[in-house]
Order: sequence, then structure tokens, then C-alpha cells
Amino acid sequence: MTYDLIIIGGGPAGVSAGVYAARKKLKTLLIAPEFGGQSIVSEGIENWIGTIKIPGSELAENLKKHLLAYANDSVVVKEGESVKDIKKDTEGFIVLTDDGEYSTKTILIATGSTRRKLDVLGAEEFDNKGLTYCASCDGPLFAGQDVVVIGGGNAAFETSAQLLAYCKSVTLLNRSDKFKADEITINRLKENSHFKVITNAIPKEIKGDKFVSSIVYEDAATNETHEIQTPAVFVEIGLIPTTYFAKNIINLNQIGQIPVNPKTQQTEVKGIWAAGDCTDGLYHQNNIASGDAVKALEDIYVNLHTK
Repeated sequence: MTYDLIIIGGGPAGVSAGVYAARKKLKTLLIAPEFGGQSIVSEGIENWIGTIKIPGSELAENLKKHLLAYANDSVVVKEGESVKDIKKDTEGFIVLTDDGEYSTKTILIATGSTRRKLDVLGAEEFDNKGLTYCASCDGPLFAGQDVVVIGGGNAAFETSAQLLAYCKSVTLLNRSDKFKADEITINRLKENSHFKVITNAIPKEIKGDKFVSSIVYEDAATNETHEIQTPAVFVEIGLIPTTYFAKNIINLNQIGQIPVNPKTQQTEVKGIWAAGDCTDGLYHQNNIASGDAVKALEDIYVNLHTK
């Protein structure tokens, strides 16, 4: 059997595409290890349009329910499977998973990315208990409080700017005395009296009881250790795109993202589209991923039926 489309991913992008594929009666297979994407670990998402606040686990459940409500005979769901490789064949592509292989005319990759984890004592224990990787998801929970951001790139400074809208203060810890962020972004934040930067700060430990209460860092210049009292540590030390299975068929960029045409979400490989956090799009959020996927699905439909 050859599908019209195989969607890889069960987050907002993958499910959005799946719902649209069902409505357009495309013979579709959706493959995902689980539903929900990165936000599944968040206790309260406040930027999912149309919903004031929702736990990540509930969002994941709603995404799955929405897809299954429309799936009918059009969309087959393979939950719990992971894609290992993609190969070309005479009819299009073969998608290989840990459970089998499937033939398809077109592919939409919507596998997102994973946050690079902070590897220090206490980080695993307090993950999602004050140690967080999503300011847009969890930032409002700490309104009026003194919080810490770890990182030195644009994402860390943009997260700091976002948090300053409602937090009492933001302290940014950077491992070196140089930043990867744009100079204009750095200078704009430094003008805010509620923003503080500590350079040469190497995180060593996250402390707390049931939730985070402080972070310990070492000054790389003096080797002295310092402790900052805070209920929240936001980590922005990079993303790892979930694209390992596509490296044999698509030329990924230097950080592993899939380059796409922003008008259509098409990749360089005819018949393969990508959407969401696994792409080289400038901005990455749930709502953006969903919109990118709908855009891709519309283009996939056009390519399958009118070209």
C-alpha cells in the first residue's frame, strides 16, 4: 500500500497537518512516538490561541482527540513508533521505523526539537519544578518574582526580555565573558534596571526542596562559588532538532535543522515538506508550528492533485 502522505510527528505541527489531511481525504499515515511535542512537560501553557491556560499533558490529549475525531478512513495513526530513515523509491519514498516500513508519495516532517538540557547536580530532580526550558509556557507562573536565565545567545536575551514584562527582575548567567547574541539585543536589555548580567558564570547546582529555591554557580575567573536565591531558572542553551533520520536524504544546516521555503515549507527534496521547530524558520512556537504545517498541507494537496 502506498500512502498519499506520511506525517512524521505528533506535536502541534503534525496534528494540525493530520486534521487538514483528513478533511481533504488524503490517504495519510501519521507516525509519532507520542503526542504533544515539547510542551507536554509544561504545567501551564498560556499562549496556545483560543485557550487561556492549559497543562501540557492536557494539550497533548486534546491534540490526539482532535485528530482521531476527524481521522475516519483517511488518517491512520501509528503512535509509539519512531522513524529511523527515509529512502527514495519508484513511487516516492519509503519511511523506515523501528516497527516496519511504509511507502508514500509525499512526506511532511514535523518532529520538532528537544531543548539542550542543563547537566548539573539537581537539574534532573527539579526539571519542570522551577527549572524550565520554556519561558512562554512557564514564565507567567513567576510573575513578580526574581528569576534566573542561563545562556548567552539571542534566545537567552529574548527570553529575558519576555520575562521582564512581568517578573520583578531577571539575572542572566553566561559561561564566558562573550555573548553569542546580537549586540543591539544585548544593549537594549542592559538598559533595563531590572536586568543583570553575570559573566564567567558556570552553573554547578540547582537547589531546592519540592521546588527550586536557588542556583549555585562558579566564577570561572576566580573559581569562587556563589548562590542566587530564586524560584525559577530558565535554560536557553540551545535546541537539538529531531532530524537524525533525515540526514541521508536532506542536506541539514550546520545545527541540524531542515532548510525550507517559507512560502510553502518545501524542502530541497521534491516531495518532502517540513514544518515547526525542526526547520530553519526564524521563530519557533506552538502556534507558528501549527500554521507552518497547515501551509505545508495546503501545498502538498496542490502538488498531489493539481500538478
